[in-house]
Amino acid sequence: VVRSRRRLYPVGRLDADTTGLILLTDDGELAHRLTHPSFEVPKTYRAVVRNAPVREPALRKLREAIELEDGRTSPAKVRRVSSSVLEITIHEGRKRQVRRMLEAVGHPVITLERVRFGPLWLGKLEEGKHRRLTAVEIEKLRSGADEADRASRRQHGRRQRGGGDPARHRRADG
Repeated sequence: VVRSRRRLYPVGRLDADTTGLILLTDDGELAHRLTHPSFEVPKTYRAVVRNAPVREPALRKLREAIELEDGRTSPAKVRRVSSSVLEITIHEGRKRQVRRMLEAVGHPVITLERVRFGPLWLGKLEEGKHRRLTAVEIEKLRSGADEADRASRRQHGRRQRGGGDPARHRRADG
């Protein structure tokens, strides 16, 4: 538990049986821009899977998108680290998405760890430990979120007038 006198917002979530990087911030707007799927912030997971080796057809399916019971996923970036270890990068955040994707290609997850969130890497931080981000890391998060915001607006044909929270503009528009 991280103690703070300020209200902290979790940036995303991890399933109870997933370990790894999770961010806490006192900036609700930043938390929204880092987690909402329209901003496409990448999250990378390291998965140890069953039924090794993971062959090219399974990797191709993950890279092309997987049909799940709640709809088709966006294509994932996948790197085979070893015969039973994959790094998979997604920008969505559906419930147990990585686990369900790997199950769908015949490789159920044994262990899953989030090793990257946007520009931040977990590195050697031990499980259960926390640290404050550096000023440079915070700036990278903010500038990455700003760029994702601009790209999302270009893609969806929206222009924001006067700055502020993108969610507020969506509510006002519809």
